[in-house]
Amino acid sequence: MNAKIIGTGMYAPDRVLKNQYFNESLGEDVDTWLSENVQIYERRWCGPDESTADLSELAARAALEDSGINAEQIDLIILATDTPEFISPSTSSVVQLRLGAVNAGIFDLNAACAGFVTGLETAAKFIRSDSRYKHVLVIGAYAMSKYLDQNDKKTVTLFADGAGAAVLQADSSNYEGYQTGYLIGQGQYNEWMGIYGGGTKHPLTPESVKKGEHYLKFVRKFPPELNPQMWSSIIRKMCEQINVSPLDVSRFFITQININSIFETMDILGIRHEKAHTIMHHYGYTGSACIPMAFDDARNKGLVQHGDLVMFIGSGGGLAFAGSAFRL
Repeated sequence: MNAKIIGTGMYAPDRVLKNQYFNESLGEDVDTWLSENVQIYERRWCGPDESTADLSELAARAALEDSGINAEQIDLIILATDTPEFISPSTSSVVQLRLGAVNAGIFDLNAACAGFVTGLETAAKFIRSDSRYKHVLVIGAYAMSKYLDQNDKKTVTLFADGAGAAVLQADSSNYEGYQTGYLIGQGQYNEWMGIYGGGTKHPLTPESVKKGEHYLKFVRKFPPELNPQMWSSIIRKMCEQINVSPLDVSRFFITQININSIFETMDILGIRHEKAHTIMHHYGYTGSACIPMAFDDARNKGLVQHGDLVMFIGSGGGLAFAGSAFRL
């Protein structure tokens, strides 16, 4: 059996923050840089009572409705996030209860912003290797606004909240569904960006909280060529594996922290920019949620069709990189 995507859904909080909000809160013009360099104009943040499980649940419900199956038919829930509901237990346990997915196994996956694509890879392998898994729900969720230092313009202006989900189904087709994937890490970057307070190395104390050690931090600046080089390499490796050209791919869904990195990747491959569908303009950078959110948006706009070959390319702190290819 192969794994086929049969439904998608997304959810973003109602609270909208335009760039002007940060001009006022930071006391300087950040809108110009955000608009011209990363093309982010606004983003969504959770309300005080919203959390990662809330975003995940609503995206999952939308995906289930789109797929036409009910929660009891889900055999496995994989929830990708690095902003979990709790350190322990898993956020997927909360979502399982709320959905009523009583027959589902559950686990969370943390590959930072590469999490959703890593989740797709994991779900496809479950379906292909074990006939007991007929339907797998994959969720990418992000509530990074909870971890932002409001005075740090390098992070507070970029990161946002949202969730996207996809339902994968076992299918006998040799043509449609999962094609190939690729995972690779570059662990030498693990201390360059992240949330370093709250784990076992740096447990939170009242003093560390006062110092803001629980906030997301950019420690060092990444080489600007790193993502385009890695993304284009992963795309080429997947194309070689299934004997196609990058030009044969209908749409690319790539981690959306910097649109210029996406355009550079397309330029390296000789592909038109518009083949990489982007949504960061009005949703900000939503980490592990941005790729499924972009895919759901493209499906709703009719930008992908039955039979299209699509590729999902994610990168996240650590660094973790993931690629996955599906024929719709």
